[in-house]
Amino acid sequence: MDAVPHSGAAHVGAASKKSKRRGPRPKHVPRRMCVACRDHAAKRTLIRLVRTTEGAVEVDPTGKKNGRGAYLCETPACWEKALKTGLLSRALNITLSQETIASLRQHAASLPPPKPVTVGSVEEGF
Repeated sequence: MDAVPHSGAAHVGAASKKSKRRGPRPKHVPRRMCVACRDHAAKRTLIRLVRTTEGAVEVDPTGKKNGRGAYLCETPACWEKALKTGLLSRALNITLSQETIASLRQHAASLPPPKPVTVGSVEEGF
């Protein structure tokens, strides 16, 4: 088979299609998964727990502390499940001490109660 020289003219139309985008590009929203319920949500809506380099487990409100992180929903049920079943220990690759578990349970108790879900409400657009 003889090779046919390619002039590159066929690619000019493809490049012009890419430049015809309309409007600004949508902002990328990082998504994370709750280690307890495995529900995906925006990073800012979940609470990050971090295992620091010293081995302590802390709540990270900024989401920027150094260390291994894990995310939990704001629902107390997810916190209790993560602490009770060892899901948080597994996600952070550390054995949690009883005092750490107690302080995390105390933080979970300070969280606001979950909002009741109403089916067919106006907010959902039905």
